[in-house]
Amino acid sequence: MKGPGTLMEFMDMYQTEEDCRQALFAHRWPDGFVCPRCSGRRAYRLKTRPLFECAHCGYQASLTAGTILEGARVELRKWFLAIYLLATTKKTLSSAELSRQLGIVPQTAWTMRRKIMQAMSRRDNELMLLGLVEMDEAYVGGKKPGKRGRGRRVRPRWPSWPPVALGAGSPRPTCRWWSG
Repeated sequence: MKGPGTLMEFMDMYQTEEDCRQALFAHRWPDGFVCPRCSGRRAYRLKTRPLFECAHCGYQASLTAGTILEGARVELRKWFLAIYLLATTKKTLSSAELSRQLGIVPQTAWTMRRKIMQAMSRRDNELMLLGLVEMDEAYVGGKKPGKRGRGRRVRPRWPSWPPVALGAGSPRPTCRWWSG
């Protein structure tokens, strides 16, 4: 399922609350409804509440149950827009800015932002790199100790790039430097 690339595409894709429900349904049950209790495949939508009732066992399943949207009274369009804004902006939006953009109270914006950011960080933790990892152009180390500028004591110049390989197998360890 490909998401929108621009804000205009997002607004076209999720124009109504029903569009958001259909997208959530397609994401939650890509092969059609499956009852969480009996694994039944047939259900009908209740007219009075936003629930699906299993035709086999009568269990009422919600689209938002078990998600960050569970129990939320804010409409799905605002949730989807908040997720889009927080996922696509380079610098994270504050809850005050999110409140202003969505037209909701600051406390609700704070709760939404916290839930979305927690869900995004949980996903990032599941995608940790394992095994051999190759990097390009990385800074290794930290700040150099001592003063900077005119007040610093003049020291012999050593290469400023980090050592790449240490030959620890020999009696005299060797160090190789990459100069890029």
